[in-house]
Amino acid sequence: MQQPTQTPHRTPLRRVSQGSLFRLSRSNAYPDAPHGLGFLEPAMSEFLDETETLHANLDGMRRLSDSLTTFNESFASWLYIMNMNALTTDWGQAPTEASFALAKRRAERDAVAAMEALQSRNAAKAREIQIANSVADKTTVTDSDMTFAGNTTTAAGTSTQKSGIPAKKKGVKPKLSAKEKKQRSAEIEKIVACLPLEFRGSDPTLRKHMETVIEGVMYAPDAVKLLDLVSAPDLNQARVNKCLVTLVNRKVVQKDSSTGTVLYHWKGIP
Repeated sequence: MQQPTQTPHRTPLRRVSQGSLFRLSRSNAYPDAPHGLGFLEPAMSEFLDETETLHANLDGMRRLSDSLTTFNESFASWLYIMNMNALTTDWGQAPTEASFALAKRRAERDAVAAMEALQSRNAAKAREIQIANSVADKTTVTDSDMTFAGNTTTAAGTSTQKSGIPAKKKGVKPKLSAKEKKQRSAEIEKIVACLPLEFRGSDPTLRKHMETVIEGVMYAPDAVKLLDLVSAPDLNQARVNKCLVTLVNRKVVQKDSSTGTVLYHWKGIP
């Protein structure tokens, strides 16, 4: 018994490959299609146009590649020439070791000139302060001499009237020299520098009062009371108390109330 022949497996094909070209040309979808192979002419014409377009694009890509190749070669040649020129040409304006040494000497000379100018300004300022202190000392000594002379004349007249013997003149209290005043100012400045900011310049009046209080306590023979430092109307009792409290907190001044009277003793910077 003969077995039926098995149909070989076939891959499904697109419609253009499933039937003959004649059936495709006569299909109901294209009733006006040309007879036979005539419908291939417009398709081949379109295919030819697309092929020419592809060829033109490929030709443009080739020209672009040639242009890039030419540019790369030219640019590489220029870089090579610049490198060789840098290696073989002497640049007259390029810095050398002597240039760096000259620049260093100029910087040192400028620093020395700036330091000398600063020292000159400081010396001029110190001379001005010294001249001002000398003028103030002369004025103070003159006033003291005049006052002492008047007091001596009055006392002498009174003594002569009472006993007929002239009274002896009292010696004038010695004044500090400019150097001693400068040392005292430096010492007070060192103490003020350790105090809170409000006493170091934010309030010039408060700083002046603090310096007065420090000078009064520092150069007192033994101890000083709060009222001894009051100088109306500027340096009142409240301001003196504020300055003394600050100095006690900083341990520059020691407060002593063991005798029943509040006394302040100078200790100095710890």
